[in-house]
Amino acid sequence: MRFDLLTAPGDGVAEAYEVVDGFDGALVPGLLRPGAEQITALHALAAALSGTPLAGRVAEAVEKTVAGSVSDEHLAALAAARSALLGACHDELLSRLDEACGRTRASWPGAAGASAGGANLLAAARSWLSELAVAGWRGIDHDLVSQADQLVQALLADPPLRRLGVLLDGFAGELRACAPGATMPRVPVRRWADLWSRAVLLAQPGALAPTPGGTVSGRLLPLGVDLQEHPTAVQAQVHAVLETADGPRLVRASVSAPKVDTLAGPGTWQLLRGHCSLLAAVTGQRSVDLADMPVTAGGDLLWSDAYAVPGAPADAFATARIQLAAATAPPAPPLERHPVRIAEPVLVEGYAAAVTDDGITLTLPGLELAVDTDRMHNAGPLTPELVATSTACLGLLRWDGRWTIQPLAVEAPVKRKTTAVHAGAWAGGATDAAGAKVEAAAADAVKVLRERAGRLLRR
Repeated sequence: MRFDLLTAPGDGVAEAYEVVDGFDGALVPGLLRPGAEQITALHALAAALSGTPLAGRVAEAVEKTVAGSVSDEHLAALAAARSALLGACHDELLSRLDEACGRTRASWPGAAGASAGGANLLAAARSWLSELAVAGWRGIDHDLVSQADQLVQALLADPPLRRLGVLLDGFAGELRACAPGATMPRVPVRRWADLWSRAVLLAQPGALAPTPGGTVSGRLLPLGVDLQEHPTAVQAQVHAVLETADGPRLVRASVSAPKVDTLAGPGTWQLLRGHCSLLAAVTGQRSVDLADMPVTAGGDLLWSDAYAVPGAPADAFATARIQLAAATAPPAPPLERHPVRIAEPVLVEGYAAAVTDDGITLTLPGLELAVDTDRMHNAGPLTPELVATSTACLGLLRWDGRWTIQPLAVEAPVKRKTTAVHAGAWAGGATDAAGAKVEAAAADAVKVLRERAGRLLRR
């Protein structure tokens, strides 16, 4: 890898973030009566989009907002402008990463399919989101947040609109937990602006239309698994190389399940064991032979064990060293173009690991790469201590104001022998004594919870 290419963030990235920060700050007090600082931030947003196809609509939206006559349509233009700037940052950062890795990326296939329908519900969603923007995060109260309750239930009941429903459900939950906004000690400015703008765009007609997809066949070689936990849900996202007749390509496969907030760590694997072939392949370091597995245009396999057959042993580090550089990366769907969504599998070797007060740093030729230990879960044997003594790291390269790496597996000395340790080693069932002990305790907790859930359902 050309790590020196990742030293600088890219042309215009810092300037674009300054404009976005200004607009995000304008949402804190609300857009009902913009003050001088808010007006300056809005004009800066319009200026940043002046040379784009959005220029006219954004300029009009800024003019109407400053005049105090903002509408749903104008707020949609402002949300689109913000997302366009972050999308441009995403493209610049991803382009540098691809150049550093020598990686080829596929292009997006084109327009989406037919509209998902639900015009009245989408209009209601846009109306509520507009009220939020006008009131601002400091102006939210329980009455305003509760207006989304019936809307969320209706969206969740309509499968094509469920994606927006889940987003609004989570967003409203965060707002409700912090209301009233006037008494908040600190506002999550960037996060709420991200959620608001994404919801506004998803509420536009046609935004939730199904994207082009297809099927793939070949040999799936898992690289690692990223376990993402929430108090009420868990998802395991497997990053892998798929050997096809047209050459290797990077893909992802995700499985998820509902959970309770008292269940965490190794016990979460118990909830995902319905997808045995995928998780067993990760644990056993084996390949999986796929036949006509559905896949999205963005490279996500719509996993079903019906299309998968366990294959031969396949070492993740061997796959990374041989196949990763030649694998074609999937394109980013248009509405997914945001720097925080960058998570590219890479293999780094020949670094010097150092532990400081700020965390673990991997020093590479031309780049100091921070280890994102906050994303490392405790549902496997991989620990920050092992990363600090490792000689090779297979992980996800991410951007959060700087390049960081989330380890999925490392090669580190264990009992004086270099050993590969994987974060998802217990996904399909623990294979060592320590893991088996932790798994047994977690299995008891899952059994009790399932029995209690069964009693509630029988009532």
